[in-house]
Amino acid sequence: MFPVCVSGTGALTAAVCLLLSRFSSSSPPDPVPLIASYFGTKTRYEEVNPHLLLDPLSVNRSVLKPPDTERCSPVHITAVIRHGSRFPTVKNIRRIQQLSELLREASGGSRGSGGSGDWLQDIKSRWVTWYTEDMDGQLVEKGKEDLRLLARRLSALFPSLLSEENVRKRRISFLSSSKHRCVSSVEAFQEGLQHLGHQEVQYSHQLDDQLMRFFEHCRGYVDGVEKNRTALAEVEKFKHGEEMEGVRKRMAERLGLPHHDLTPDLVEAAFFLCSYELSIKSLHSPWCFLFDQRDAQVLEYKSDLKQYWKRSHGHVINGLSSCPLFHHVFRTLDKAGRPRRSSDASPEPASVLIGHAETILPLLSLLGLHKDETPPTAANYQSQHGRSFRTSSIVPYAANVVFVLYDCERGARLQLLINETPVRFPTLPDEDAPLYRDVRAAYRHLLDGCTEHRGCDGRHTEL
Repeated sequence: MFPVCVSGTGALTAAVCLLLSRFSSSSPPDPVPLIASYFGTKTRYEEVNPHLLLDPLSVNRSVLKPPDTERCSPVHITAVIRHGSRFPTVKNIRRIQQLSELLREASGGSRGSGGSGDWLQDIKSRWVTWYTEDMDGQLVEKGKEDLRLLARRLSALFPSLLSEENVRKRRISFLSSSKHRCVSSVEAFQEGLQHLGHQEVQYSHQLDDQLMRFFEHCRGYVDGVEKNRTALAEVEKFKHGEEMEGVRKRMAERLGLPHHDLTPDLVEAAFFLCSYELSIKSLHSPWCFLFDQRDAQVLEYKSDLKQYWKRSHGHVINGLSSCPLFHHVFRTLDKAGRPRRSSDASPEPASVLIGHAETILPLLSLLGLHKDETPPTAANYQSQHGRSFRTSSIVPYAANVVFVLYDCERGARLQLLINETPVRFPTLPDEDAPLYRDVRAAYRHLLDGCTEHRGCDGRHTEL
């Protein structure tokens, strides 16, 4: 029927699996690639960097961009990384089960057999949900491989910093959210860095939810956004608006279901079924045929609206909630870039922090990144196709924000990489790696005024 290929034993295996899943004669040719890059926070990392499908260890050293006019060497990196591919959470598993039951009732409970290539028949007669509530967001084997491979690529990019020796001698600090998918990810990342040795992998990491799940500890955010029904008004409007209604009707017609049986949540559950089976098993699921590119763009926009208003520029407190992480990053960079005598100990070569999409988005917002001139709303979908704020490309599984500190002749310089791609600081748009003191000056208002209490005490103001 459809090829199942679960990532596991190594880079070559992963690459072969991904290629087979794309080009197997029993797989659908084009529809999956057309919609695979629209899954929002449930997008595979390979969709952001497609060359990794051919070579998951491919490293482009040209992304490091210290000025050609100075001799520079990287002395430290701080990497904020999202966990890898995971199972659905209980909420989505229950929606999947509800959708499966709806289809079972509509087909009279019958389940066919055989090898028909008809995707609609596969959905209505042969597909059976295999998701169980005990899976609840746990990291899958593909997610572990996401982090192992990322670690190996970053190690190849920064061999003197992310070295196996530095890991074994515990010169690198590892922090993680307490969620099991993050703990499994930080372990997998350490496995990736220790791949050359024959010794047993040594894990050394600390859990810090105050830092990596700051959004749970910020009262201004919890009261002002999380518990505020009006905070996501634009999402609710779009959810029941013209574009989503069109997707719902088309899906009902394709499945032969009464229109009123399909809620917007069930439409999204079907869309995410395609993403889960692609990201978990590299499987070309028949669910992917339910949606064309137009549908996928609408559903991605609905997801982006939620993330924009709940985690990003939609409300000032969203970014301010990340002040503890912001200060931690700059304190770490300050310490690594401090002038030293020849007799002083070397600075910490790297700091690796594993969290969530909800960890990364507020931090990027605080830094002023991915802020479009016109905010996305329920009413301006048609004018937002060229928006910068696309969570599919910003926070896929294994998304990463890497701060690279260089020692240069004119002083320390800082470069920003997002998903292994150079990104300029919006406050310093003319340089790839500006002087670190200029970066600090540009964010002085945050370094001085962005505390874990200001904003989170419920009295936030613009900074």
